[in-house]
Amino acid sequence: TSPDGWHLSVVGTNETQLPVAPLTTAISSREYWVAGTFTGSITGGGKTKLTGGTLEAGEQIGCGIISDEAEINPGASFTPGISLTGPTWQAGISLQGKVYLKPGTVTTVAIDRKSFKGTSTRVSITGVRIKTDQCAGQSFIRSYATLTSSTDNTDDIVTYLGVTKSV
Repeated sequence: TSPDGWHLSVVGTNETQLPVAPLTTAISSREYWVAGTFTGSITGGGKTKLTGGTLEAGEQIGCGIISDEAEINPGASFTPGISLTGPTWQAGISLQGKVYLKPGTVTTVAIDRKSFKGTSTRVSITGVRIKTDQCAGQSFIRSYATLTSSTDNTDDIVTYLGVTKSV
């Protein structure tokens, strides 16, 4: 309930978050197929006049470890020598790779932002693909919906967070 008496509510229903193979085929990319319906409502008898608001819906993708940079160092060697039987030589090649890791991040993917007048609004999402890159660790995904109620001189904000899924 807002300080001026309005009750804000935002809910998510019929949510789906399915991991799908990334189109890039990179092992550090994560892609998901998402769906859901997010509804916001403003009820009660507030002391101020409502002018509308917004409802933003999307997904948050958390990645435990981020692969920051990769380094590849090729090398070659040639070693001449002399033995009792005559000259000798040895040759070799090498390839050294390094991946620099850093702590994970959360990527927020806003799928839709709906402005509205009145006291209710809805955003329905069906079959949207979202992705994040450089994820070297386990990933997590959850939906979110943020309802903002506006009057002439105030904004009141409430956020719904869906169930966090480990992928």
